Amino acid sequence: MAHTVLGDWKILPRLMMLAVTILTYQAVHWFMSLPDPSVAQSGLVSVCMGALTGCFGIWMGKEAKTSVTHTQSSSKVEYDVDK
Repeated sequence: MAHTVLGDWKILPRLMMLAVTILTYQAVHWFMSLPDPSVAQSGLVSVCMGALTGCFGIWMGKEAKTSVTHTQSSSKVEYDVDK
């Protein structure tokens, strides 16, 4: 049962994406509340946004690979090359 819940429902990747999203959201709001942000502070927020983008891209790429179902149907296409 535990393997089915963790594997099929993909709880761990979803929790990790939620955590990264919340932390990036907090970092952006912290940055926007600063009266005079420095270059180092803007670099920190830029790295956080890049990490969120990378995590999201990897997660969506993995979802696309694992959610495709294979069927046994096949189709045959013939082309008339004499025309």
